[in-house]
Amino acid sequence: MERGMLGIDDLRARVEAGEIDTVVVAFTDHYGRVHGKRVDGRFFVDEVYEHGTHACNYLLTADMEMEPVPGFRYASWEFGYGDFHMVPDSSTLRVADWLPGSAIVLCDLEDTTTGELVPVAPRSMLRRQIDRAAEMGYAAKAASEIEYFLYETSYREAAEHRYQNLTPAGWYVEDYHLLQGTREEHYNGAVRRHLSGSGIPVENSKGEWGRGQHEMNIRYADMLEMADRHTIMKLAMKDIAEQKGVSVTFMAKPDAAEAGSSCHVHLSLWRDGANVFPGDTQMGPISGSDEFRWFLGGWMAHVSEAMVAYAPTINSYKRYQEKSWAPTRIAWSYDNRTAGFRVVGHDEGLRIECRIPGADANPYLVYAAALASGLDGIANQIEPPEIFEGDVYAARELPRVARTLRDATDGFEESAFMREALGPDVHEHYLHFFRTEQDAYDNAVTDWEKWRYFERI
Repeated sequence: MERGMLGIDDLRARVEAGEIDTVVVAFTDHYGRVHGKRVDGRFFVDEVYEHGTHACNYLLTADMEMEPVPGFRYASWEFGYGDFHMVPDSSTLRVADWLPGSAIVLCDLEDTTTGELVPVAPRSMLRRQIDRAAEMGYAAKAASEIEYFLYETSYREAAEHRYQNLTPAGWYVEDYHLLQGTREEHYNGAVRRHLSGSGIPVENSKGEWGRGQHEMNIRYADMLEMADRHTIMKLAMKDIAEQKGVSVTFMAKPDAAEAGSSCHVHLSLWRDGANVFPGDTQMGPISGSDEFRWFLGGWMAHVSEAMVAYAPTINSYKRYQEKSWAPTRIAWSYDNRTAGFRVVGHDEGLRIECRIPGADANPYLVYAAALASGLDGIANQIEPPEIFEGDVYAARELPRVARTLRDATDGFEESAFMREALGPDVHEHYLHFFRTEQDAYDNAVTDWEKWRYFERI
């Protein structure tokens, strides 16, 4: 068991000893934000651990401002906004090392009448794809590499200044710079230590290409565990920033003058404890299996249909700029950072890195879409295109990633594959969710418009 993970007996003993007095009981909404309750430690071990708790089902239909959005079949004013059942997953129970006297557990959401998983809940969607992989004889392992910008400005101050003129933690491009990293170690070092103490083993942190931009890498794991680690990591990083009077953002493109923030995801399939991607078929410098080839082919073939999962906000699409380290075209290469799909490693370490998702993506949706696409590739023996060598940015003949959320949502709407993979009700639910996000932007008056038109139009 990783350091910081808890069994119920260990938790009960720590509660009795007064070491833990609060358990954060949590789940994510569609944006990937963490919601839930802070439960008294004794009440958790006596009642909630076994019986769960409840929350209002409007949380799976609310927008970023927490307004209940009409038009969802799952929950509405017409149906009275009832509850769903929050069922703690004991495998996620861990010390919340960054919060005094606290533990945290993630929950599956169940229908209070049927007892079945709520199908539109992000964790339920990933579970469905993991179950499908198991039916095909596979287990999926994954890793998230998350980039972010750190500012010396607190969250409250940033909001009061309407997020303008924030002071970045660094003042020059600091990619791999250790000196600049030392200046920001008061935050990044605290994050590494608290994550390691919370059952989330850390590999490293490093400076990235923007001013005040960093990347935090945690150890790969089974796919559901990785999505859980990813979720808790982002929550912890925001909490730690709040405690230190600084701010961290996972926006895909917080500043037009800076590089965007990605979430590169690594994925491989395993059977009987062995990676199934290595094999005898030569593909450029790679020797891979049929499963590797077809999984890559399926993942690539369905990018345009699943793009909303990888780039879920209006801002997501500002990141896809030429020569910016973000991919703009759909191609695969070996160890080539200009490609949307960068194959890395060899033998047991052979894996596919997809560089398309942004740091703003919900990990449950990213991994659900990626796994569904790759498994479809295996089921239908979808061949990938030829390996690309060279600068993908310069290859104008290659298909481009979607330019806007509207384009991506159109692709999602028209996709028979996504409708089947997610289920028609879930597909309809998320189509409405992404259309609502687009509508909110279309109806907003922006600072860009005021600056451009106020006087001169």
